[in-house]
Amino acid sequence: MIRALFPATFDPIHNGHIDIALRASKLFDEVMVAVYNRPLKTLLFSPEDRIKLVKETFKGNSKITVTGYNGLTVDYCQEIDAQVIVRGLRVFSDFEHEFRMALANQELAPDIETIAFITSKEHSFLSSTTVREIASLDGNVSTMVPPHVEEFMKSRFKELGDGQDTFATNSLRD
Repeated sequence: MIRALFPATFDPIHNGHIDIALRASKLFDEVMVAVYNRPLKTLLFSPEDRIKLVKETFKGNSKITVTGYNGLTVDYCQEIDAQVIVRGLRVFSDFEHEFRMALANQELAPDIETIAFITSKEHSFLSSTTVREIASLDGNVSTMVPPHVEEFMKSRFKELGDGQDTFATNSLRD
């Protein structure tokens, strides 16, 4: 059995993430979508909220499970016996970042492979940062995220009120 780990902050999960996870589930026996709990950026949603949204997204898909984690991704892979890390590539600048990260992971855990999926063209502009910014300005994100995520975002921004910066303006690849 080949278990793959798809790690990200998923703040929020968007259609690009979903596409990568579903495509990975066609190649691997199990895909664990892992919500990272300690990123070096400001988040809109708590780890618990992000896990809840991701679980709702993949509800009913028996090949995809959802978990949260802390620490090094390769350490978590070893803990759960995942042989592969799944990543997504949108643009060329993503490649450089992902390439360096894959080399570092290979140095730390040579037995774990990194597989990068090229984004589908309709999702190439998507990032969680883009979705958050559009939603924070009351823009329409219905084509970018599932309905339950859109509603949760609207609720969160209403709760925060106007003029509150809740996310980093310079994203670390999400």
